[in-house]
Amino acid sequence: MQTDKPVRLILDDGTIFEGRSFGAENASAGEVVFSTAMVGYPESLTDPSYLGQILVVTFPLVGNYGVPENTFTNGISNFYESGRIQVNGLIISDYSHEYSHWNAKKSLGEWLKENNVPGIYGIDTRELTKLLREKGSMKGKIVFGREDEIDFLDPNLENQVAKASCKEVITYGTGKKRVVLVDCGVKHNIIRCLLKRDITLIRVPWDYDFNQLEWDGLFISNGPGNPDFCEATVQNIRKAMEGDKPICGICMGNQLLSKAGGATIYKLKYGHRSHNQPVKMVNSTRCFITSQNHGFAVSNSSLGADWEPLFINLNDGTNEGIKHKTKPFFSAQFHPEAASGPTDTDFLFDMFFDKL
Repeated sequence: MQTDKPVRLILDDGTIFEGRSFGAENASAGEVVFSTAMVGYPESLTDPSYLGQILVVTFPLVGNYGVPENTFTNGISNFYESGRIQVNGLIISDYSHEYSHWNAKKSLGEWLKENNVPGIYGIDTRELTKLLREKGSMKGKIVFGREDEIDFLDPNLENQVAKASCKEVITYGTGKKRVVLVDCGVKHNIIRCLLKRDITLIRVPWDYDFNQLEWDGLFISNGPGNPDFCEATVQNIRKAMEGDKPICGICMGNQLLSKAGGATIYKLKYGHRSHNQPVKMVNSTRCFITSQNHGFAVSNSSLGADWEPLFINLNDGTNEGIKHKTKPFFSAQFHPEAASGPTDTDFLFDMFFDKL
């Protein structure tokens, strides 16, 4: 008989959901968002793009395969997407207190407690997701006592990229081509995918002026929060675009490349967070199922004359990537590296490598 402590999720419209705790017993606040992914909670929880957010998982059963040990090779996590849990809280329907998996070393609850992250189960996540779809992403807080135990928090009013980015230049590999990776909160599988190619990878902080370095290609990573805080990155990208060296962006990288090209960004009502987002390559009949995690999007109508959409979301028609008409610059709003999710679009890394 489980006797987990009662805990509440309070939304900024006054709605209260009551459940039971299976994580750390400390209050937390953030933007409440949902993901429809069926698997991959170790990767999702460590994705820096979730920084400042409380994640609702719509798949009803979570925790049944535990979590692996957080081991590293050359500074890159072997199984996670960063060195720690990034979310401010986890909301699920049914928590599996027992787990079984060949690679599991601990339970999801134990892992949350180690990272001081609260988790709630026993919530009707279908009802909660319907509310978020109708009203859009909302501020929320997880409390164990009084309702004023903690204040609401809007992560989009702070520079989340600065929090998620590395603080110094880090070099990986000894390949022939030199690629600069602008770390806006990079997922480790992006690094893994790049290092499968014959490159030397130079990872730099989000506001670092990489134009002072010698490089053959520029790669702009994913990251959390509002891209409008990254004006320093945009200016550095704009300077790089004066040349003809290949540039590629993923997720936040798509938005920052678009801003450097003169486009505008807007906030989606509730974002794209799942493994099953269909995207179509423009001017082709090719369609792909993609993994996504973003709350902002590029306005297609704001793209300049030198740019055009590369991919379009088939659910809502939003931008899923751009490309320059004459120079080797392109990007994807989705995650070709997956982790977790489908790897159908891994070829985008080869597209970038072939241009070096």
